[in-house]
Amino acid sequence: MHKLIRGAVVGLVAALALSACGDGDSGGDDKNPLSGGGGGGTVIVGGANFPESNLIGELYAQALEAKGVKVTRKFNIGAREVYYDQVVKGGIGVMPEYNGALLTTSVNKDSQASTTDQINTELKAKLPAGVEILNSSPAEDKDSVTVNPQTAAKYKLKSITDLGPVANELTIAGPSEFKTRQQGLVGLKKVYGLEFKKFQPFDAGAQATLVKLLTENKIQAADLFTTDPTIQEKKLVVLEDPKNVFSAQNVTPLVNKKAVNDTAKAALNAVSAKLTTQDLLDMMKRIAIDKDDQEKVAEEWLKKSGLA
Repeated sequence: MHKLIRGAVVGLVAALALSACGDGDSGGDDKNPLSGGGGGGTVIVGGANFPESNLIGELYAQALEAKGVKVTRKFNIGAREVYYDQVVKGGIGVMPEYNGALLTTSVNKDSQASTTDQINTELKAKLPAGVEILNSSPAEDKDSVTVNPQTAAKYKLKSITDLGPVANELTIAGPSEFKTRQQGLVGLKKVYGLEFKKFQPFDAGAQATLVKLLTENKIQAADLFTTDPTIQEKKLVVLEDPKNVFSAQNVTPLVNKKAVNDTAKAALNAVSAKLTTQDLLDMMKRIAIDKDDQEKVAEEWLKKSGLA
């Protein structure tokens, strides 16, 4: 997100993003998701400013509670630029992360690591002493350059490389941080030589507008997460990334070492061992398209996986 930090999403989640801030949030100032909580052995589980992060946070929270760990939820906090320092300082104990985005946005912006093993090795060597990553899951959710079908057909686009001759005719949209990240416009220019006609920023609560403009061809490309169910629903085209601007993005718990004991670590690692990309796609469809409750979706997955 991390996701660069990610982020971190679909065309139908504006209301969900607003409600997720309050889902299960126990304690603290309603206006400041980082205030209060955390005392008496309670683990603060965070979530970033997009629905999938909050869903994974809910998975973590319920898995911890199933092992008797007391939890405070602090969801919808913001982008990695906001929450990472809070994990380092201990204001958040457990944060859902995307390992590649975490590395290149907060730990080593010049990293060339691209595989899961390369990324995790570098993270373990370079993260601040007070924090660590736990086991990565097979589940991945990458940033992408996604175009509408009419743009793909007009310019015969299959990969990001194909954008070379036409990027200066296209408007691309995404979260504001996409403009300054290596796994964003910075990397697309450096690696592929792309300079778009315009970048249009959208915050997480405006994803419905972003997708509407994309489908109406008022913008031609967007940074969408690859587990966004809108991609399939709207027949959008995710361009291939042969030069790996967008590295491995395995869902990975980032924890403050003082906040979690061995029981908590084992519970979080158990989630990582079971969670797949298809699981994320299925759960996000239920939340974003079918409007199912986030807590219910998380609870059912944990029970099916033998973790609750």
